Amino acid sequence: MGSGFAKKKKEAKLMQQQFSQLQEQMSGMEVLGSAGNGLVTITLTGDGEMKSVRIKPDCVDKEDIDGLELLIKSAYADAQKKLKDKTPSGLGGLSGLFG
Repeated sequence: MGSGFAKKKKEAKLMQQQFSQLQEQMSGMEVLGSAGNGLVTITLTGDGEMKSVRIKPDCVDKEDIDGLELLIKSAYADAQKKLKDKTPSGLGGLSGLFG
């Protein structure tokens, strides 16, 4: 029974190290999402925080606020997808330590 505990303790320590490395990698990452051929762009940090929103004046139309809102949502969704795609594959390896 003692060796099983030691093995789990070792696995937990390894998982903690891998998670720390992943956090470090993610903290310096940024992704850019865009919509409407670049009319709206959003930058997200590696931890998912919105760093910037850029809206080109050409797409601002007082008569079409719904269209602008849709462009912003689409740019955000694009940035989130890119962030997810850039997430290091090491994250998947961490889940194996729980089983």
